Amino acid sequence: MGIKPSYIKNLGEELIVKHRDRFSGDFEENKHAVAEVAVIDSKTVRNRVAGYISRKINTRKR
Repeated sequence: MGIKPSYIKNLGEELIVKHRDRFSGDFEENKHAVAEVAVIDSKTVRNRVAGYISRKINTRKR
């Protein structure tokens, strides 16, 4: 039983839209920001969302 990638992407996109100024290309900063702005009990899900956001922001900078 795993987490669907679509859930991670949807949640990540929603957080980027609502809290764009809180996130950067740094995974560690995003990990803490996700914990502050979203109620996610699972560390694994939080890290995957933070990683998705980091990857998304870094690809937009190129």
